[in-house]
Amino acid sequence: MPKSSSPKEKNETPPPVCEEHHEQSQSRTGQPLEVDDSQRMAEFFGVLADPTRLQLISLLSGAESCVCDLAVNLSVSESAVSHQLRALRNARLVRYRKQGRQVFYRLHDHHIFDLYETVREHLAES
Repeated sequence: MPKSSSPKEKNETPPPVCEEHHEQSQSRTGQPLEVDDSQRMAEFFGVLADPTRLQLISLLSGAESCVCDLAVNLSVSESAVSHQLRALRNARLVRYRKQGRQVFYRLHDHHIFDLYETVREHLAES
């Protein structure tokens, strides 16, 4: 069966659009993400799709903290917290600093805090 070609390939006009709503909807329509960008965003949101990681972000939204304090606050092992922090760090959601043998974690930057707050506020709306 022959492969159909798109209007651009044949230099044809694009298919008709809904004229009743076209002007209004066109002004709100953005451009689709590039495939690479959408893949990166999906991976980013995938990292956030874990309740423990979100709890860690909520704790770190207030102040930096060490692994042992985070573990106590979440009632999980330090090993489990370290594992989740590694995933958050790899996604550039948190960063750390060392002070002697202690490691303190905090949110990577204000964008992460803003994202966390925006989602929290959105979910609190009735």
